[in-house]
Amino acid sequence: MRRAPAPAEVARAVAFISSKRRPLVICGGGVRYSGAERALEAFCAAINVPFGETQAGKGVLPWDNPFNLGGIGVTGSLAANTIARDADLVIGIGTRLGDFTTASKWLFRNPKVAFLTVNANSFDAHKMGALPVIADAKATLEALTKALTKAGYRSAYTKQIRDARARWAAEVDRLYAQDDPAGLSQTQCLGELNERLLPKDAIVIGASGSLPGDLQRVWRPRVSDAYHMEYGFSCMGYEIAAALGAKMAAPDREVFAFVGDGSYVMLHSELLTSIMEGRKINVVVFDNHGFQCIDNLQTSQGIASYGNEWRLRSRKTGLLTGDVVPVDFARNGESYGARGFTVRTLGELRDAVRQALREARSTVIDVKVTPKSMTGGYDAWWRVGTAAVSRNRKVVEAARRQKAENAKAKAF
Repeated sequence: MRRAPAPAEVARAVAFISSKRRPLVICGGGVRYSGAERALEAFCAAINVPFGETQAGKGVLPWDNPFNLGGIGVTGSLAANTIARDADLVIGIGTRLGDFTTASKWLFRNPKVAFLTVNANSFDAHKMGALPVIADAKATLEALTKALTKAGYRSAYTKQIRDARARWAAEVDRLYAQDDPAGLSQTQCLGELNERLLPKDAIVIGASGSLPGDLQRVWRPRVSDAYHMEYGFSCMGYEIAAALGAKMAAPDREVFAFVGDGSYVMLHSELLTSIMEGRKINVVVFDNHGFQCIDNLQTSQGIASYGNEWRLRSRKTGLLTGDVVPVDFARNGESYGARGFTVRTLGELRDAVRQALREARSTVIDVKVTPKSMTGGYDAWWRVGTAAVSRNRKVVEAARRQKAENAKAKAF
């Protein structure tokens, strides 16, 4: 049963929106759970307002919707983050306005920015000092669209939405075509999978490491319910179990778990369950020899790289500085009864995926991607705990930078 917004809530929201010139919608998971996809599309079109996507909201509408700016926040797109910087009103629909979405409350730089949040949960509706509408997303969007259309309201955007989308599309195309002299880059691999190899209705699953950031930024969903990301906790080991669940829910669709080598090692036992139950899933292991996402985070705080790359212990130094540990994930998958493929080139990737799609049993595609070939950040910041006192000058400098950036964040 839907909780409709009270007439007074709608009236307050309409007056609030009408007083603003550059609103931005944040599409959260509540849009999906409410079945409000078409209502969101109609709302944005009626008042000429763009939307950015959270991980839970991504794919609610296809990537090429003219108002879709892509992911927003720490792992968001340049398009969404640029528009967010200057927005004078942020309209959250079914979002918790979490740390990644708001870039630790740093993202919204307009000194006059205000917030309006539609959420069935009162706690989330009041975040960021928002004007709350505690109601169902679909019912509220339909009521607001009707009232704002009657009032004749439209935003002041002219070409800004189109230009931001075009710049970001060009950047994604660049990342998709990015060659790495050392081997196959992660972004090029994702581009090949997204643009050429996977069925348009294939369900992709992710959860941890660098892949959630890459997928929120550059993955282009084309149909509903084709993107599933666990990013409440970014739980390592979630991907393969979730892929099995997705296959049970959608048995006629191909399901692909995108998993880093670190997360695969954490938990992959449901691969065996998929074999036992005859529920075919496809596991793509992005093998970059360790926890490279955490390594990036560690070194960004001035700390020397420590223990995140899978290397043999050197007899000379006694440290983990030896050769990379060679792990054959394809043969590991085969030991459970899956079909395994090892990939080092684009040609091998194309052959492996085409063969995997013809298989009736689960597959494991072991893609050897180059370390540090994931995407970077786009005009966003994340508050990471850093020691304020250290003998390491790089750590001290990282703490100084954090303090300076934290001063720019909204104090809610």
